Amino acid sequence: MYTGMTMTDYDHRMDEEGWIIFEKAVDNDLVAEMKADVLKWIDLCEKYQVERGLNDLGDGTAHQTVGGNDSLDRFYHMHLFHDYIARYFDDKPYILCCSTPTAGYAHKRNYLHSVHRDIGSYISCYKARLNMIVMLDDFTVENGATQVLPGSHHKEQKPTDEEFGASCVPITGPAGSVVFFNSYLWHRGGQNRTNDSRVALTSGFTRPFFKPQVDYARMLGEEYGRNLSPLTRQLLGYNSRVPVSLDEWYRPDGARFYQKGQG
Repeated sequence: MYTGMTMTDYDHRMDEEGWIIFEKAVDNDLVAEMKADVLKWIDLCEKYQVERGLNDLGDGTAHQTVGGNDSLDRFYHMHLFHDYIARYFDDKPYILCCSTPTAGYAHKRNYLHSVHRDIGSYISCYKARLNMIVMLDDFTVENGATQVLPGSHHKEQKPTDEEFGASCVPITGPAGSVVFFNSYLWHRGGQNRTNDSRVALTSGFTRPFFKPQVDYARMLGEEYGRNLSPLTRQLLGYNSRVPVSLDEWYRPDGARFYQKGQG
């Protein structure tokens, strides 16, 4: 994928600021399909949230939206940003940690509006996880664009709301833009003050020896995995599974659950 951005520029921005944006990186037709599928997933996950007593009406989020044989799967299979994601992880293998769409409902708050970062453990100068946001609507200040505190990925301590508010930057851009940021970066969702939702696909990537939020390989199954490209098998964790029996442990190299080179 041609972006006009050199890897040197990418490295510098990610190290200094902790985030970067590729404007209009996804074509309009795919954006429209992904937005429709995100909203379907949010409706599905809303039922779980309400049935399990997690909230009363759903919070405009969905989780682990892989395996629906839809445009979200197709987007992941395209690996548009593989070179940049791999670069972040020192050109070593990585896996999908989470797939978490959001709707950014108008005049409604959820857990994403609090200052947070998306990894609990902090290891100084170690790139443990990378976040991605695919904007499926325009992101504006008015509709609650994600706010980040540049450079805060170098600080373990959480900033106060006042400190964050004084120096944060809204990530704005047209639909189809893709944002990457270091998961140590302190951030929050802005408040949507329009009457329309602001839809996005958010994802996280980690090194294979980190636990993903869901065991995608087990969730999707062997039959699903056989039809995937080698890079998608890597992304979904088929090369870094944990054996649960001696039968799964004692296998030749090509059939091992935890493949060589995964770290």
